[in-house]
Amino acid sequence: MRIEEITGLREAYLPLLMLADEGEEVVRKYLDDGQLFAAASGDEVLGVALYVPVDEETVELKNIALDGASRGKGIGRALIEDGIFRYTALGFRRMVVGTANSSIGNLAFYQKCGFRMSHIRRDFFLSYPEPIWENGIRAIDMVMFERGLGD
Repeated sequence: MRIEEITGLREAYLPLLMLADEGEEVVRKYLDDGQLFAAASGDEVLGVALYVPVDEETVELKNIALDGASRGKGIGRALIEDGIFRYTALGFRRMVVGTANSSIGNLAFYQKCGFRMSHIRRDFFLSYPEPIWENGIRAIDMVMFERGLGD
């Protein structure tokens, strides 16, 4: 597996990014922001991670998505560790990521990757055109996590 930056058109990655963020309109708003990286094996894209700088010290993992067959194999963690390496080298001191209150697996995953809960963006998902349900829970709030870089 290799991880490489996507420097061309990102439209082809929209279906994959929408696995992590169901609002197409929302994904399109940030699709061309920041840097997009893909984990690939041969010609097959296994997953993507989109990072957007927030300020001089903070970068946000805006979206990370893996195709179904690639989950549970360490690819998501590899994408995050690659991002941590890249953004630490660029002088960033903190990485943040958010997920829905209903995303039980993601809440556990980010903590396993060394992130700590930092705050909640209340009512974040109420602005989406359609309600999102996961694990029998409606996505209403975004739970924010952060991880220090270079610590």
